Amino acid sequence: MIKVLVVDDSIFDRKLISFLLNKQEDIEVVGTAEDPYEARQLLAEYKPDVITLDMLMPRMDGLTFLKKLMKHLPIPVVVVSSVTPANSKRALRALAAGAIEVISKPKAEYDAREMEQDLVRAVRTASVANVISHTTPGVLHIEGEQANHYGLNERGIHGPSKEELIAIGSSTGGTRALEFLLPQLPENIPGVVVVQHMPQGFTKQFATRLNTLCRVEVVEAKHGDKVLPGKVFIAPGDKHMIIGKSEEGFEVKVIDTGKVNHHRPSVDVLFDSVARVAGSKAMGVILTGMGADGAKGLLQMKETGSYTIAQDEKSSVVYGMPKEAAKIGAAMDILPLKGIAGAILKHVETKKLEVIA
Repeated sequence: MIKVLVVDDSIFDRKLISFLLNKQEDIEVVGTAEDPYEARQLLAEYKPDVITLDMLMPRMDGLTFLKKLMKHLPIPVVVVSSVTPANSKRALRALAAGAIEVISKPKAEYDAREMEQDLVRAVRTASVANVISHTTPGVLHIEGEQANHYGLNERGIHGPSKEELIAIGSSTGGTRALEFLLPQLPENIPGVVVVQHMPQGFTKQFATRLNTLCRVEVVEAKHGDKVLPGKVFIAPGDKHMIIGKSEEGFEVKVIDTGKVNHHRPSVDVLFDSVARVAGSKAMGVILTGMGADGAKGLLQMKETGSYTIAQDEKSSVVYGMPKEAAKIGAAMDILPLKGIAGAILKHVETKKLEVIA
């Protein structure tokens, strides 16, 4: 049984979250609190496995409380937040501080069913998440480090081509992994396309946040965008992103079809399209996340000549997606997060040398 503590200043939201979770046979809400001070008193009494946490509360905001938790009592936290630009920024800071996932509150009654699915999945995922690896500096340095794991100097990369691209897929723990990985990529890296499982309304803020951290330009993808060197495209929440071919190179297509593997955007949808149009001109990377989304797509990329990487278990918050990719032989290399940028740079340079030869 997964024991949950619900922390939210809204009595309506506390009751709604409790009702949705208590409907599940494997989840029990053991307590509710209207602010972090009350929550702190209940932690010792109930010893919850997971906390759901609102961001805006009286006396102490959710982000401050989360940082205190991660320092003194690391415990899986799922942020449940209203979708506004300000709340999106706070929620992204919470993910960077150690929260496992972020779920959006329903805007109307008809959204409650979809919220229930997302909330239950997030709580179950959080209950098995590796909080220690997510918050321990020895495993993940958010400041990053130069991508020289293979002894490669990034200035050795010459002449990035519009005919090459890098596709990345991630889910639980992926926001922080991307905040570590992408700042290591130099300005002349081939175009990068990313699917991160994230609710609608948060991906634009996430792209903006990444853009402040990276040397490459990071944007939320729009239909028709050209995939250019030195640019990273984040799939918009609640939309699939695929890659097409044009006379000028690769381009982004944003489509509104059904969920795949319970997700929209789906990593498999992106990877399948990359395998079809790019083949050996692409690289595929699958990062931390629950489930199997992206594993089959990564295998397709490998079978069409792409170089493929999966994150290893020790550095993953949830070793689900990369584990499934490894299990079916989709990953050519299984690497710690700190080694992935170096592997990408080495492969880019190797391809350049093959062309010259």
